[in-house]
Amino acid sequence: MEILESRLNVQSATFKENAKAMEEKLALLRERLKAARDDRSEKAYARHTEQGKLPVRKRLELLLDPNTPFLEIAPLAAWEMYDKRVHGAGIVGGIGIVEGREVMINANDAMIKGGTIYPMGVKKSLRLQQIAMENRLPCINLIDSGGAFLPLQSEIFPDVDNGGRVFYNQAWMSKMGIPQISLVMGLCTAGGAYIPAMSDYVVHVKKTGAVFLGGPPLVKAATGEEVTAEELGGAQVHCQQSGVSDFMAEDDADAIRIARQLVKRLPKFPKADVTRVDSQPPLYDPKELYGLLPQRLSVPFDVREIIARITDGSEFLEFKEQYGPTLVCGWAYIHGYPVGILGNNGILFPDSARKATQFIQLCDRDGIPLLFLQNINGFIIGKEYEASGITKEGHKMVAAVSTARVPKLTVVVGGSFGAGNYAMCGRAYSPRFLWMWPNAQIGVMGGEQAADVMITVKNDQMKRMGGEGLPEDQIDAIRQAIIENAEEEGHAYYSTSRLWDDGILDPAQTREVIALGLAAALNTPFEERTGSTVYRM
Repeated sequence: MEILESRLNVQSATFKENAKAMEEKLALLRERLKAARDDRSEKAYARHTEQGKLPVRKRLELLLDPNTPFLEIAPLAAWEMYDKRVHGAGIVGGIGIVEGREVMINANDAMIKGGTIYPMGVKKSLRLQQIAMENRLPCINLIDSGGAFLPLQSEIFPDVDNGGRVFYNQAWMSKMGIPQISLVMGLCTAGGAYIPAMSDYVVHVKKTGAVFLGGPPLVKAATGEEVTAEELGGAQVHCQQSGVSDFMAEDDADAIRIARQLVKRLPKFPKADVTRVDSQPPLYDPKELYGLLPQRLSVPFDVREIIARITDGSEFLEFKEQYGPTLVCGWAYIHGYPVGILGNNGILFPDSARKATQFIQLCDRDGIPLLFLQNINGFIIGKEYEASGITKEGHKMVAAVSTARVPKLTVVVGGSFGAGNYAMCGRAYSPRFLWMWPNAQIGVMGGEQAADVMITVKNDQMKRMGGEGLPEDQIDAIRQAIIENAEEEGHAYYSTSRLWDDGILDPAQTREVIALGLAAALNTPFEERTGSTVYRM
């Protein structure tokens, strides 16, 4: 492969200004991640300690193999939602290494509202299950939850993607042969009682763990019977009488010890067969990405500069370099894993969409995972381009992205707007993972473009009715309101709060995170790669 030659001037004033702006964004990201990790009330901490429980991060530390990475999913879910204190949607989840193998971990944080489940907590649990199912990862549930947050029950209970879907997914994971281990470390009540009941293995902690469909207050209200949580659904009840639980643990640490033993004896699954090479670092410092990224999305930059800072040896075999230049396609390795990379260098024209379709089909046929680097305003529009088939070529690209059977990973490195989001494998196109950089923005279109469209439509309506169009002061007011709304709902934190992505990344850590994502994705063998012929044009 050829080595990419960087043209980035790291001594320029622009580079230094960009780097300073990105450092400020990263300082804010670190501050918010720390709050999500540590912001717990003294009362909640004291109650947790009195019960003899370990904090959720300590539980994770004991569960994971020492000095191994943990790929946390959506750590800022529910950011600034509810009362701004439901950090991570009340769940710590992600992919870690236990007894030498990758597993999916879903852990309630009982120091946040007693582990009560909020609507975004349901959505996060479903996302973690989706990742486990797509990547064939054993699941470990650390359960410590008071059940659904009842004031928002209408957003939790009845719909297809609400709480009941968790148990539906559990049934399917069981049918797929994906092992599920549940550790009952606190309350596990109402519908949540089905989580351990539908697991393959249940470890139940004495005195603190309790499983029941209706808790003591509900039992008293319904039957008049007075009973404690331990008498109703404690470890002795379910290990000695009901048979719901399989192992009785003395405390949290003992439960985690048992869980690790269970993981150790799980059968090994065959991995996808890809040709790996020895890993080597990029020739250019990944931190130089800070100075590459402009402070305004409207300022272009060459996506090859990103590729040069995330690929092994900064090597990249570019496909059709002189054709469809607004989309860069080519092959590389990241930590020894082969990838086919698609990165935006402008809006999508018919030729760039056509090139993408062919490249995606080639990678899919050859079993090479796809990496999309999104910085896209959308497809070119206008009379000339409609006549030249932009809609047809865009459809082909979208179809190729939709049906590719190899793992797809997406990083939004700049803008992600309109149909460009779809064509470059946005959330709706099921990438195995999708991350955003702190500077990223997402929406149907940018604020300025949206404002221009709305003003034009309004003016046309008024003129058709015999008016003269909007006065300047109203135009300015409309423009400002639309731009402000687009900025509020389009920034990376708004996206990650609502689980439109799997987390916001430090650009310099992107290479490592992609490698972890690829390693997880290879737990699922690729589907048989048969199908239609690769279309050149």
